[in-house]
Amino acid sequence: MTRHHPCRSPLAGDAPAFAEPGSQQTNVWLSRIPNPVKRASPASGLLRVIFVVLLTFAGVAHAQAIEPMPFRDHAQELRFQHLTHQLRCPMCQNETLADSNAPIARDLRNQIFRMMQQGKSDEEIKQYLVARYSDFVLYDPPLKPGTWLLWFGPLLVLCGGTGVVLAAIRRRNRGDSVAEAPTDNGDDW
Repeated sequence: MTRHHPCRSPLAGDAPAFAEPGSQQTNVWLSRIPNPVKRASPASGLLRVIFVVLLTFAGVAHAQAIEPMPFRDHAQELRFQHLTHQLRCPMCQNETLADSNAPIARDLRNQIFRMMQQGKSDEEIKQYLVARYSDFVLYDPPLKPGTWLLWFGPLLVLCGGTGVVLAAIRRRNRGDSVAEAPTDNGDDW
């Protein structure tokens, strides 16, 4: 059987088990812990800089620029931009064709460009896309029986939610008024 010092733990090696903070035993033990700041080499500083630069530009790798198209003139380019801002990406659903990086949005932009080169009007291009993807592809769908839910659905949901809240408040008020009615059973203290 080995004996050990009462201030030292047999499991901690030289670490003091019950040394007071600030005592010489604690200071000796803490001086054995390596200081990572003192051990940093010049190469680690360079690695940190490289790491920060990579993190800074990590998003650039995922960003995709819209491919340049050979427009005849500036007016045709403006027409293309205006038209692609009026149309919704079928995949992203909350982005325009101009803003979306989805593969289908890129294909549709190329299709719109080809149709513009063929001399099609904006209405003909929109009709082609509506025939293929329904009225949902338009950011401003026409008001007709097939799109009533798109136009009035949010209002119906808002009215239904208001009705549920009002009904809950009425039930709570009725329950409180019945519970608050004084009952006189003749027991006065």
